[in-house]
Amino acid sequence: MRQESGTAPRAAMLAIGDELLSGRTKDKNIAHLAGLLTLAGIDLKEVRIVADEEDAIVEALNALRAKYDHVFTSGGIGPTHDDITADAVAAAFGRPAVHHPEAMERLTAYYASRDLPFTQARMRMARTPEGATLIDNPVSVAPGFRMENVFVMAGVPTIFAAMLDNVLPTLPGGPVMQSAALACPFGEGDIGAPLAAIQKEHPLVAIGSYPRFDGQRYSTELVIRSRDASALEAARSAVEAMIEGMKSQAA
Repeated sequence: MRQESGTAPRAAMLAIGDELLSGRTKDKNIAHLAGLLTLAGIDLKEVRIVADEEDAIVEALNALRAKYDHVFTSGGIGPTHDDITADAVAAAFGRPAVHHPEAMERLTAYYASRDLPFTQARMRMARTPEGATLIDNPVSVAPGFRMENVFVMAGVPTIFAAMLDNVLPTLPGGPVMQSAALACPFGEGDIGAPLAAIQKEHPLVAIGSYPRFDGQRYSTELVIRSRDASALEAARSAVEAMIEGMKSQAA
């Protein structure tokens, strides 16, 4: 899929790793990616988490890359036997997995500079699908890679973030999402109907409601988002009027 003219690109993330599904590791990359994509004018529309199983990775990746403009993966590109992401991505694209010549050069020089052997296990970090381009890794040298609209990056948060910093400037973005937050002293059950009416009247905005409970009463934080400043302001005024009207009725 490719974006339509005048719209924001749409993205998905595929987080890979048994440790994520078992709870041994708490994922930090999803939130980091979501925040940076929002700032870049790219909509993160879907996130999937799959185990270190080739069939699961291939199935999820093929579904996501056909549906979205960009797919970002994290995890499974290290030196151990369960780091199978490169092989799975190769299978998804119908390509052989090979030792990328430039990645081999970078890693050879890196381990030589540290007087460490460049073992077969470490060579696994140079494996990519044939035809892939590299994503620089300024933290620990071992690169990620790109295949068409798929960006394959490490699962370690500091390395993922560093790789992402090299990827995002190369991608076209859309208008940046703007937002406004309003405190509402009423619970979601009270504001549901009038808020739905406002949302219907303002199709260029998205209105989210987030319930709060202070131990005594319920309230709601309302967040209005739009890429159109005038639409955002019109919706905010309507929500503020709704809140004031309900306060008057409750007085």
